[in-house]
Amino acid sequence: MAGPRGKSACKPATGERKASKESLELRELMQQLPLWQRPGYLIRRLHQLHYALFFEELVGSDITPVQYGLMTILSTTPDADQIAIANSLGIDRTNVADVLRRLSDAGLVERRRSEKDRRAVISCLTAQGEAVLRQLYPGMLRAQERLLECLEPDERDAFVATLVKLLEANNKFGRASLKISRRP
Repeated sequence: MAGPRGKSACKPATGERKASKESLELRELMQQLPLWQRPGYLIRRLHQLHYALFFEELVGSDITPVQYGLMTILSTTPDADQIAIANSLGIDRTNVADVLRRLSDAGLVERRRSEKDRRAVISCLTAQGEAVLRQLYPGMLRAQERLLECLEPDERDAFVATLVKLLEANNKFGRASLKISRRP
């Protein structure tokens, strides 16, 4: 799928797979700067590019990728508490509280005390939050597609599988580890 300007970021307009001037410059940069040979740097840079694509596709929305992720979790796990959200999203509880506050202030999330545990605050999407999530879904998909459009379908699958493998192997080192709760 082409981006909003109608051109793929990775494939020349002719459809041939020849190196563009930009890709040659990137390869030269990789040879000159050790930074471009470091996976951590490349992952961070790709993350920045994903954010840029996300915001470009969701023009006019104030929702961030993290907020969208949290809303997605609430769409599949209603009445989740802050700890469950943090574990599912892989961010710390303090950040979850801040994201929930912003979404609540925007009228997209409702928070209330749990009836089972009065210390816990549970959250759920409001009707407006569900509508916003549905409205933004096509743009989110376009951002994902644009990020991966230079890869062939089998390369995309391999890329995602490799990311998952790296995350699984290194999850324990994160400040806020991702924890998947298994439902019976």
